[in-house]
Amino acid sequence: MYTIGYDIGSSSVKVAIVEAATGKKLASLHEPPGEMEIIAIQRDWAEQDPEQWWDYICKATKRILQEANIDATKITAIGISYQMHGLVLVDKEGNSLRNSIIWCDSRAVAIGDKAYQDLGHEFCATELLNAPGNFTASKLKWVKDNQPHIYEQIHKYMLPGDYIAYKLTGELVTTKNGLAEGTLWNYKTNKVATELLDYYGIDHSLTPDVVDNFKDQGKVHTAAAKATGLPKGISVTYRSGDQPNNALSLNIFRPGEVAATGGTSGVIYAVTDQSEFKEIRKVNHFAHVNYTKELPTVGRLLNINGAGIQYRWLRNNSVENSYENMNRKASKLPIGSDGVLVIPFGNGAERMLDNKNVGTHFCNLNLNQHSNAHLYRAALEGIAFSFVYGMDILKKDQTEINVIRAGNDNLFRSEIFANTVATLIGQEIEIYNTTGAVGAARAAGLTDGDFDRFGESITKNDHVMTYIPIKNKEPYEAAYNNWKTELEFIVQKHN
Repeated sequence: MYTIGYDIGSSSVKVAIVEAATGKKLASLHEPPGEMEIIAIQRDWAEQDPEQWWDYICKATKRILQEANIDATKITAIGISYQMHGLVLVDKEGNSLRNSIIWCDSRAVAIGDKAYQDLGHEFCATELLNAPGNFTASKLKWVKDNQPHIYEQIHKYMLPGDYIAYKLTGELVTTKNGLAEGTLWNYKTNKVATELLDYYGIDHSLTPDVVDNFKDQGKVHTAAAKATGLPKGISVTYRSGDQPNNALSLNIFRPGEVAATGGTSGVIYAVTDQSEFKEIRKVNHFAHVNYTKELPTVGRLLNINGAGIQYRWLRNNSVENSYENMNRKASKLPIGSDGVLVIPFGNGAERMLDNKNVGTHFCNLNLNQHSNAHLYRAALEGIAFSFVYGMDILKKDQTEINVIRAGNDNLFRSEIFANTVATLIGQEIEIYNTTGAVGAARAAGLTDGDFDRFGESITKNDHVMTYIPIKNKEPYEAAYNNWKTELEFIVQKHN
């Protein structure tokens, strides 16, 4: 028997099939071969057509069933991971009314900021656990204010994963996890955040019914079975935003466990059982995949926009043709890159810097002494320092960090980057060979609530290596303190 998982990203739709009993990956692929289009009609807008997601789901499913050469009737359940914070609107017939306003669209920032001011820090911190910001609820308010002809036709609003589950099952439902991602969940009352809906003037009836995760959330109907090749009648049993799902994929369920992602942007996702936080503008808080009222595990998400994109920019604008060559050159230089510093925040405003856009800075370059290798090492160190800086924010706000786990890709393939983070944090970093689609496929079979068994399977199947903190941390600390001093000087200039 098998389970299948989907990961609906903004660049592609990924699909994976695993053995139900062992979690072993049998096959994975993505559609389209290139990247999906992001529609930007205006500056700071970002939209995608939900029907395009569904089209790629159908193509990817048919292709993986053929390439894996398995009997589709032996697939028993479906898990869905998806890009967070997006807004999908459907009418009474279930047709999408407009393009989805996706996670990186920032048109609703001012709406969320005003809501934070009007509702007050106390309410946002204790009941929403977030400032409303640029999340799904604020995007829905933008539609109400700017496209009233569309708002009047809305039957239900959804997250991207809810829409794909609907296309598979015909059930218009969501989860508390999904609502929490959109600041649409009240943690104190353990129900939909009607207070925020009332403030925005949103009709309560537009919210889908809430179903529990790891349970039957709807069964594949005849049309979806024909479109995808999946068996009719199998259940969607799991759905989650991509960052909580990434944490699940890395066996992150307990307080003190942290998932780290080092892609174009960086993410630190720390699980905690605390319920009161000071930093709700710099750090986001979401009901984790195993959240219950009795065991309220919350994911603390700190995003770093300027991360891997910095290293990619250097590769694209240098003579090197691979990250491996850059890493090799960088490894020949001492810790601290002979004084060269790179401030890597050149990918828009940084939440952990109070939403300031400080840009990228190359500091202390001596044209008679330094080479491109110095820039490579300084960039890797600067990105690592930004992770450490973010973790310091979390630790100062009651977050325990006992173990860090990351996927075997992107920045964590660099020993300079991973050793720098591990040494300065003073924690091992465990590396796992897994993906969001594989995690979603495995989670589809997690209907018995046995998270310990689930985690043991991940350790058995996926663990690649562990980075150990370097004993002599003084050179790392000196380099980090120099970088931090430079960063805080730059931030001060932007006040």
